[in-house]
Amino acid sequence: MKGGTIQISWHDGKPVLTLDFHPISGLLATAGADYDIKLWLINSGQAEKKVPSVSYQSSLTYHGCAVNTIRFSRSGELLASGADGGELIIWKLHPSETNQSWKVHKSLSFHRKDVLDLQWSPDDAYLISGSVDNSCIIWDVNKGSVHQILDAHCHYVQGVAWDPLAKYVASLSSDRTCRIYVNKPQTKSKGVEKMNYVCQHVITKADQQRGDETKTIKTNLFHDETLPSFFRRLSWSPDGSFLLIPAGSFKVSPTSEAVNATYVFSRKDLSRPALQLPGASKPVVVVRFCPVAFKLRGSNSEEGFFKLPYRLVFAIATLNSVYIYDTECAAPIAVLAGLHYAAITDITWSPNASYLALSSQDGYCTLVEFEDKELGESIPISVGKKPVDAEEKKHDLEKADELMTETTPDESKKQAELEQNEANKQPLPSKITTDGEEKEHVMQKTDDEVMTETRHEEENQPLQSKVNTPVSNKPARKRITPMAIDP
Repeated sequence: MKGGTIQISWHDGKPVLTLDFHPISGLLATAGADYDIKLWLINSGQAEKKVPSVSYQSSLTYHGCAVNTIRFSRSGELLASGADGGELIIWKLHPSETNQSWKVHKSLSFHRKDVLDLQWSPDDAYLISGSVDNSCIIWDVNKGSVHQILDAHCHYVQGVAWDPLAKYVASLSSDRTCRIYVNKPQTKSKGVEKMNYVCQHVITKADQQRGDETKTIKTNLFHDETLPSFFRRLSWSPDGSFLLIPAGSFKVSPTSEAVNATYVFSRKDLSRPALQLPGASKPVVVVRFCPVAFKLRGSNSEEGFFKLPYRLVFAIATLNSVYIYDTECAAPIAVLAGLHYAAITDITWSPNASYLALSSQDGYCTLVEFEDKELGESIPISVGKKPVDAEEKKHDLEKADELMTETTPDESKKQAELEQNEANKQPLPSKITTDGEEKEHVMQKTDDEVMTETRHEEENQPLQSKVNTPVSNKPARKRITPMAIDP
């Protein structure tokens, strides 16, 4: 594995706020505060044993504001870009014999304020976007119109994710809640079902209980609006088995200081975290799964959190570092530190898992290149099959943490039934890893039993707005060489 910060003028020295790889060609798209979207060709550095480089290809110019998020459709034919002021543009690829060009296809107008994150549906027919206007909007891309508005959050929506199996969508907000929506189709007069998402779970607080003590202390599971980042980008695994949620703030005990964390939710029970992963000294702002699955290695099968017939790899980015995990090992397989002078804003994997790229507000991007089969031997996975769940994995712990959640569906009429089902379930075993220093990951076991609390819509109180301003350009300085630290 080799990587480093590419010292070129990515966006005229202005913050790079988002990036994404094209799923077919592997071109890297970046966007930021200069209003443009730029396409780059990645040049491998393996032959010379050097850091990979990039070659500028073209620019997509249309936006009149900073571009906060870009995502290619799964087919690679469309590109969605969300910007300040509520701008949301769909670009379409127009291939020719000599080159490929992107042209504005549609402009989606309804958001009143900045669009911070977006995600395509599995069939590319719909798009979900999250905004500073506190709402999520599901768009009908073919019609270019609003399909559904999800407006239950009371502060900025900074992250959205669409389940690969098309059953759920998730949103994460600076109101300290994560909302899980389930698709309950409505039948039209002609017998045609209309997609309709309703809120099933609101993850917000935890009740912590110590030993035989009767008192419980309520603690928030997520950071508040003072988190110094525009984004809280969450991610589903490519098979839909798990949902990774950043911006966690978890207390190992009621009297301890909060630990920055990433929560892993199992598809079988999206009402409660299956486990927490450490986030070092800085909050976690972006998480993203690698789109490729790999064969099991077998050496660390007893340490892993998940029981899967394959290995999945994912990256967790804090404000200043990146942790790379796989589902077969408890500790991270790599840690990248000292990457940028300012906050990391986005991360993305290349379609063949050869590259990991990340962007930063300091105006630069970092590229990491993996050697052939360094992450493992790739294997196909069938998204249509029922995913294997982490609850099937038995952990041999002397003292296992129990994570229980009591959820209140906002719009469901099956309240009693859901509560009864929840009562019949066994709590998920979990390991909590705490991080004393940036480079150390020590497994700890606690006796805490965590109860996640949800609240009704009318209990939500608006939070005071706090707008983060982008980091200003800094004078040229010597770049920091990134380090890959073996756990």
